[in-house]
Amino acid sequence: MKIIGIIPARYKSTRLPGKPLADICGKPMIWHVYQRAIKAKLLDEVYIATDDKRIQDACSQMGLNVIFTLDSHLTGTDRVAECATIVEADYYINIQGDEPMIDPKSIDIVAQAIMSEKNKLVMAVNAFSLMHKKDEINDKNVVKVVMRSSNLALFYSRLPIPRPKIGEPRHYKQLGLYAFKKEGLRIFSSNSIHSLEDSEGVEMLRFLENNYDVRMIEVHDDSISVDTKEDLSRVVDLMSIGLTPLKGS
Repeated sequence: MKIIGIIPARYKSTRLPGKPLADICGKPMIWHVYQRAIKAKLLDEVYIATDDKRIQDACSQMGLNVIFTLDSHLTGTDRVAECATIVEADYYINIQGDEPMIDPKSIDIVAQAIMSEKNKLVMAVNAFSLMHKKDEINDKNVVKVVMRSSNLALFYSRLPIPRPKIGEPRHYKQLGLYAFKKEGLRIFSSNSIHSLEDSEGVEMLRFLENNYDVRMIEVHDDSISVDTKEDLSRVVDLMSIGLTPLKGS
């Protein structure tokens, strides 16, 4: 049984162009993500997937495994699906290229979950965590998820869900850490975007809209997603003084 990690990396970020190559303590951000990923115990191999020659050249110079992909992909999962046609494996882990402080243990948690999954309708495992900050709950850049009692995803939204009539419900954040069955990636790439995915801009809705399931798995990871210059500065400050949320290191 083979399981590999794929780190999608695109240069054309709207809010922070070229962020995979953004300098963090003398190394590009994508280098830091790769180093975290190779610490995961369950991954057999790790690859960076990009459609940009600048990123490809930087990875090659640093000795990082890199796959050059098409530039027409609309989502990171589409890019991972292309990689699945190039590199043979049983399971694929999508690791976000803008999380240079991701905990390798979180990667292992989703990897173990997809390998242990018995439900044939579950095509992916998606990490989530509990939110505590009100501004995060109301932030449209943060995807929220509600689940069935079995921890299968019920719906994803950029708005706060559930919207309580009374009381104070718990709000859960979808994390950009996914594990896929090989068949799941084939199903994903062979189906077009439907109305809910298009409206919310959340790619996991493609499975739900096509009558497949996504298993949600909770992780306790304080990783910082770098979406803005402010996020990058915060990560640089933390890593420059050795303060990272890498547990057990």
